[in-house]
Amino acid sequence: MAKLVLASGNKGKLREFAQILAPLGWDVEPQGSHGVPDIEETGLSFVENAILKARNCCEHTGLPSLADDSGIEVDALNGAPGIYSARFAGPGANDAINNAELLRRLDSVDLRSARYHCVLVLMRHAEDPVPLICHASWEGTILDAPRGDGGFGYDPLFWLNDQQCTAAELDSAIKNSLSHRGRAMQQLLQALS
Repeated sequence: MAKLVLASGNKGKLREFAQILAPLGWDVEPQGSHGVPDIEETGLSFVENAILKARNCCEHTGLPSLADDSGIEVDALNGAPGIYSARFAGPGANDAINNAELLRRLDSVDLRSARYHCVLVLMRHAEDPVPLICHASWEGTILDAPRGDGGFGYDPLFWLNDQQCTAAELDSAIKNSLSHRGRAMQQLLQALS
């Protein structure tokens, strides 16, 4: 199997990428197994942050690296949490704390439309002048309270009208085919072929 280093330590993302790429002969390893330090996400967009993470991973491993920068954009909050989704409630916040902060900020707000975004960047090496960039989004609505125990991040609050459930209630195979990350990954797979 060909090695690809995921520029992340997020176990949920690693599990999703490994499931999608394993049938195609890719062995996806977390950056932590190579001693890659996290890099500060100083970009102002998902694209910029994904490039920073992929380049950092390539520099430390010498292997092709895949970075994902994703998050949720809530219309009533002018696009927040956006690139700060993982640390919305502050440094060290976990999913439950971030979800609670989102609900607090949306208290008594009627407009709850939102979308997940995912930007994937694949770099062959640290100086790759043409990294492969894929983007997809996933439309939904933020609920008043969490539902479901699957997925991660804001999935328990992210209501999918066409599925009549939250992202946290979806079967993982269905989620991989519908989600922002799954659809960005399909773009990546098509581009690689």
